[in-house]
Amino acid sequence: MSWITDEMRGIVGQVMREAVSYPIALSDIRKWAMAVYWPEPPPRQYWDEDYAARFGGIVAPEDFNPFAWMAARPTPDDPPISMSAFRESELGVATPDYKAILLTEIRARHGAPMRPGDVIRCVWKITDYMEREGRMGLMLYTTLSQEFTNQRGEWVRTLDSVFARY
Repeated sequence: MSWITDEMRGIVGQVMREAVSYPIALSDIRKWAMAVYWPEPPPRQYWDEDYAARFGGIVAPEDFNPFAWMAARPTPDDPPISMSAFRESELGVATPDYKAILLTEIRARHGAPMRPGDVIRCVWKITDYMEREGRMGLMLYTTLSQEFTNQRGEWVRTLDSVFARY
């Protein structure tokens, strides 16, 4: 028996949802860097414009989240922007019946840095299904990918979250 149906295979790679950030403000980057590096001061490329000029200007830390506050132009009908709130039903496919879901792994790959003024587009996709036997029986592993690009179409980051359902 398999959890993975032909319908589920058919939605791999399809966009489940998307969001567009407000333009990234210099103060957003500075505050994020201060919070991440606290109690130490953050590296100068995240807050000192004169210092960062020699490297092309201020950049955001790689883990910066332009959606930490909210997406641009949200509507009441927008689904929550939560990694764990995905369902195959968003793409018209029945969600498997499971007892529990666990986030088992997060992988990040980085491209172009985020800078003040950038507007980031993020799309969510299921990019992989895999099964294996575990102590609780057959487990379904689902990779949910968030792909970030900037307003110039440059790839910024891909964040893969792997969930196990049983």
